[in-house]
Amino acid sequence: MCSQLSGKNFCDCINWKGVCIYQEFILNKSKAKEERKNYLCTIVKKEQVEESLYIFTINASHSLVHDLVYPGSFIFIRNPQCTNYYDAPISIMEADTEKNTLKIAIETKGIKTKSICKLNENEKVLVRGPFWNGILGLKNVYKAKDGVSIVIGRGIGIAPLIPVLKKLHSNENSIIAIIDKIPFNNIFEKEYFKKYNSEILECKMLDQGELTKELKAMIKQILKVENVNLIHCDGPDILIYKLMEFVDKNINFSCCNNSKMCCGEGVCGTCSTRYKNHVVKKLCKVQIDPKHVFKERRLI
Repeated sequence: MCSQLSGKNFCDCINWKGVCIYQEFILNKSKAKEERKNYLCTIVKKEQVEESLYIFTINASHSLVHDLVYPGSFIFIRNPQCTNYYDAPISIMEADTEKNTLKIAIETKGIKTKSICKLNENEKVLVRGPFWNGILGLKNVYKAKDGVSIVIGRGIGIAPLIPVLKKLHSNENSIIAIIDKIPFNNIFEKEYFKKYNSEILECKMLDQGELTKELKAMIKQILKVENVNLIHCDGPDILIYKLMEFVDKNINFSCCNNSKMCCGEGVCGTCSTRYKNHVVKKLCKVQIDPKHVFKERRLI
């Protein structure tokens, strides 16, 4: 990505808004910076909530836990008996700096998640991190203060919703949580919504790729009565896209980052998303306003 490190004699980072890669290289004594480290951690608690849903509590180093307390934090995790190709990106549900533990929720879907869920309490698990770009539009979460915030979660999207609840609650917001428990039978980790004084409204959100009338009516009523400072959505891309089409463009919006993650370092290109005029954005690193995530995006 850096023209000078590629052998050119000038800098062509005209529109680059991030950290200067060349400067980082020079400050690191002309050596490439190390990638995130793998930590061999212990599973202190494993809970099977439903047939395909597990909650793990993992004991980790204080420095790692401390770095993962922010909304949008995630890690790569795998069974130590598997190769690094089995790394699975998992959002942090809670990082407890007093007990030095990380709490995560895993829905078993493929070979990666199933290999992790074979592990039991007191066994070791490999954790790589920290990573922080699990939420897009983070600035909107941080600046939402002393108002009413709507959080929307569907299925496993409830897990990355918890740190957002915590932040919004600490910013003195009243929180209205609209939850769709599908494909699960119940809303898992419901105690966090009570802990952060969130009002819970349950409804089905999608029907054949469109927002349900129930969800639309619910959001319309809240927006009519309350002065909403944020709508946050943790769910599939189709839900996020349809919500942004439906709500007023002047309302601040944030959402989970559903990009495919592999290295998490911005190197492999798996998370690359292509836009009009051959623009490529690596969404494991780039903070982008959700309103621009789908704008001019090449879907083919």
